[in-house]
Amino acid sequence: MATTRSNTKPLKTVKPIAPIAQRLKVTWLIWLVYRLLGLPIFIGIFNPSSPDIVGGIAWQALWLVPALILTPWILRGRSPYALLISSMFTLVYLGASGVVLFTRIYGSSWAEIAVYLTDFLLLLAINVWLFILLKRLPSMNNVVKKPRQ
Repeated sequence: MATTRSNTKPLKTVKPIAPIAQRLKVTWLIWLVYRLLGLPIFIGIFNPSSPDIVGGIAWQALWLVPALILTPWILRGRSPYALLISSMFTLVYLGASGVVLFTRIYGSSWAEIAVYLTDFLLLLAINVWLFILLKRLPSMNNVVKKPRQ
């Protein structure tokens, strides 16, 4: 009794997009609120020079203009092109947050370092969710086009 080998490749399992998109949305909204309100308030409380909280919120609002523009794309989470651009911007935010964290390590209190570390970790989580979501979305270059007649 001979068995024949099949030349078919195993089917790729399609991983769900919805849970990752939901995690991305929640993390994004938490980061926006934290960056806009939490960071200036906590720094105003923990920094010994007591910087102006309202001025900090205004500065963060100005700094978050690109993120606020990206928010509809992030909340929808469907367009690979829009999410790719969003990923590039959030990587810039992550880099800037890392630089701020690195510079604050010297000469700042532990509470102030924890405030900046929280911001960095939220941005890191956003970037991880974006990369996973982009991996799970349909490919941008393997679109099958119908032949013209």
